[in-house]
Amino acid sequence: MVSRRRILSLPLVAMPASGAGQPPPNVVLVISDDHGWPDYGFQGHPRVRTPNLDKLAAESLVFTRGYVTASLCRPSLASMMTGLYPHQHRITGNDPPGNPRDAAGRARMVEVYQRSRTVAARLAAEGYLSHQSGKWWEGDCRCCGFTECMSHGDVSRGGRHGDVGLRIGRETMQPVFDFIDRAARRPFFLWYAPFLPHTPHDPPDRLLSYYRALDLPPSLARYFAMIEWLDETVGQLTGFLEKRDLARNTLVLYLADNGWIQLEGNRPLHETRAKLSPYDAGVRTPIMVRWPGRVKPRRDERTLVSSVDLAPTILRACGLAPEPAMPGLNLPDASPLARRKAIFGSIFVHTSIDIEKPSANLKYRWIVRGRWKLIEPYAPNASLPLWEDQAFTGWSQNAELYDVLADPAEKNNLAAGSPDLVRSLRRDLDAWWRP
Repeated sequence: MVSRRRILSLPLVAMPASGAGQPPPNVVLVISDDHGWPDYGFQGHPRVRTPNLDKLAAESLVFTRGYVTASLCRPSLASMMTGLYPHQHRITGNDPPGNPRDAAGRARMVEVYQRSRTVAARLAAEGYLSHQSGKWWEGDCRCCGFTECMSHGDVSRGGRHGDVGLRIGRETMQPVFDFIDRAARRPFFLWYAPFLPHTPHDPPDRLLSYYRALDLPPSLARYFAMIEWLDETVGQLTGFLEKRDLARNTLVLYLADNGWIQLEGNRPLHETRAKLSPYDAGVRTPIMVRWPGRVKPRRDERTLVSSVDLAPTILRACGLAPEPAMPGLNLPDASPLARRKAIFGSIFVHTSIDIEKPSANLKYRWIVRGRWKLIEPYAPNASLPLWEDQAFTGWSQNAELYDVLADPAEKNNLAAGSPDLVRSLRRDLDAWWRP
């Protein structure tokens, strides 16, 4: 039995109406961990098997041009819960300055995070029950509105990025199933962020044997098997909702916290241009919205969407107005999305230099407008290493411009031949956030 705490639920109060005569929806947020954006069956991958995610995609509004705000888990997850960019919620790195095991420094980061109001807190105020499982960095999740937690989040006991909660999916799904049953037809919010397909890549042999038979490099076979393992757990979760007759009134959202490219052998992580990078391999993810009878399933390969859109989407579905500071849009509402000109993001050092000052930790800003993507290095921090314990200081120190539709791998830098376009994109980037 996985140890977990059960927190007494908040008093049930009058619920918001999600539509005329409609009860408020349940909300399930599924977040995969270190998962490359092309690595799904529904994205056309020729080898990796994801039948349950493919089924979810077939039943969802799928945005294939989705992006996260940062290609590192803690700031990325914080944006999902707050609906804010990292420079707004100020969680820009994974760890505080100095020793990452310093409990006081980590507690300070949690305090900074808790200044922002979360989706869970908004829903709790309306009587929702909520459950946290999987990746969670921000201390005792009750402080953020959850009524039940798997992770203890106690930094003095080693709580950092999920502790006990990281067992979900890898060892058991029972805590999630038990929570859904305890909700007993009361509206609920479920944070399901399993430590999958994140390293260690140690999939069960029953899955790994299939990829070994494909004569793949061992490291790639393990990564693909981890993705299929994640897919199995998603199928278990969505299947349980169907078994309990809850699927029709449950809003399910899916995305990855950041991208991944699996390299052979022990080559350094930065060679992937994925995690912690400003490239699409790090910041791009499919984003899905499933709400049977309320959101029409379709595949959208043109519209630009962002992880900051999740919070407004959840709140609008539950009959609530987004917080004034939230820059995101309601994903099922096509008209505002069609008027959106660009999306934005930023890359910061892994271990923060200054918790209170986002620009002290900044390495890159980026913008995607139409087919064009500008990556703008932050010159004052050019010498800062992305990782505290490595000499690597980053990728290019010059502006990079890519046509990401024609060149999705971002190999052909067009900046030198397109100065006017670079200036135009830089103006939009500065209008979004000038450090």
